[in-house]
Amino acid sequence: MNQSKSLRKLNLPEYDFRFKNEKEKVLIFDEIRKKFIVLNQEEWVRQNFIRYLINDKKFPASLMAVEKKVLINNQPQRFDLLVYNRKGFPHTIVEFKSPDVKITQQTFDQAVRYNMVLKVEYIIVSNGLQHFVCKIDYQSNNYKFLNDVPVFGE
Repeated sequence: MNQSKSLRKLNLPEYDFRFKNEKEKVLIFDEIRKKFIVLNQEEWVRQNFIRYLINDKKFPASLMAVEKKVLINNQPQRFDLLVYNRKGFPHTIVEFKSPDVKITQQTFDQAVRYNMVLKVEYIIVSNGLQHFVCKIDYQSNNYKFLNDVPVFGE
């Protein structure tokens, strides 16, 4: 079944996915959660970006957590993707938006709020068309934007 005709072409390599129809909804198989998830535009971005991280940037799938809760100011929040380092500490947080959602300062602020608790090395925000990668330097209390996602471990 070819569902990709109704899905927007993203600024990422193309990958093959497993789809199925259930109760008049299209589902896509999430390799991280090991289950089918309702497919919408944001989920399409998430699934493609996860494949990009695994296939092209050598991020280990076993170190990824999708849509887990984190407490921010005693309020439960749910991040889109968190990647741990090989020692089990948070390494990269990724916030996804639908391709028709413009990435704004507010989008970055959302990821930064999560980072107040998680203390990751990289923050990534993507709507599938634009990807922003930010490296955090805690020693100099600074950050810088990168042109691309670095290969995991480099």
